[in-house]
Amino acid sequence: MTDTTISSIRRRAMLGGAVALGATTALQGFAQTKTMLRISTPAVPDDWHGKMWTVFKESLDKSAPGEFDVQINLNGTLFKQGTEPAAMARGNLELAASSAQDIAKILPEYSIYTAGYLIRDPDHQQKVFNGPIGAEMYKAVAEKMDLQILAVGYLGSRQVNLREVKVVKVPADLKGIKLRMPASREWLFLGEALGATPTPLAFGEVYLGLKTGTIDGQDNPLPSVRAAKFYEVTKQIVLTSHLTDGVFIAISSKSWNAMSPAQKQKVTVAAQAAVAYNNENRIKEESQLVEFFRKEGLQVTTPDVDAFRKTVQAAYQNSDYAKVWPKGLVERINAVK
Repeated sequence: MTDTTISSIRRRAMLGGAVALGATTALQGFAQTKTMLRISTPAVPDDWHGKMWTVFKESLDKSAPGEFDVQINLNGTLFKQGTEPAAMARGNLELAASSAQDIAKILPEYSIYTAGYLIRDPDHQQKVFNGPIGAEMYKAVAEKMDLQILAVGYLGSRQVNLREVKVVKVPADLKGIKLRMPASREWLFLGEALGATPTPLAFGEVYLGLKTGTIDGQDNPLPSVRAAKFYEVTKQIVLTSHLTDGVFIAISSKSWNAMSPAQKQKVTVAAQAAVAYNNENRIKEESQLVEFFRKEGLQVTTPDVDAFRKTVQAAYQNSDYAKVWPKGLVERINAVK
């Protein structure tokens, strides 16, 4: 083999190596262009508002293949319940499903959406938040919290779930009951309005708290009671239906503003698909669960709901919360049909 031939082989090898390196660099660059979307939720894997994030991811994978890196973190493993909005505002988190109670921490006037017995049912909820009232709320959230609300999911009608059987007809019957509530003053006020002794506890600690007697009960929609297996450590469900609960799928403004108009549209559609999946399945399951819990040995009782409604609404109307509610908003919400 001549020196010329060897030199030629070396040149081809070097050229091939350069091409391979260039291809690798290009692939790395492509991977780095993916938009990271980290999701934090306290939801357990079996709950519909945990499963809905898989629908969100699958929707984006289909409509925008290779554009997004969607990372789903369940069980509050990334951020604790209630801390997500602050994390999103700081740019440490992209997506979460926040409660009205979380929003009210920053926007006190929106504590109106935390009031018991105001939103009547899932249909009323969707009409309120998908109409002019919701648009006003979302604008304020964007301006003051650096979050963009994409869709609202139905979390269910919250019921009281007790560790021991108790006759509960009116709010006074819950006196002395240590009722677990999420750790914010808006949630704690609701527990107090129900007549109980509200006790703050993270969602992930509720099962053990019920099992050991640290708390006497908890309130959640029936699908969440089933998904988190609270029925294993409780004996009664009281159908107070005191709050038509919702979760607001929100994305940080930092992430939102970095997207192209086409990406924003795809993310919005994915959020709406996730919510539609959650709502359909949750409503269907909710209608079937009373029988399920009875078969599991729980007593399911119905109190004087009108007495609860009057007591809870009076507590809110006479509270400092009502003083900051936008004038006429209660009437506007009630008028939505």
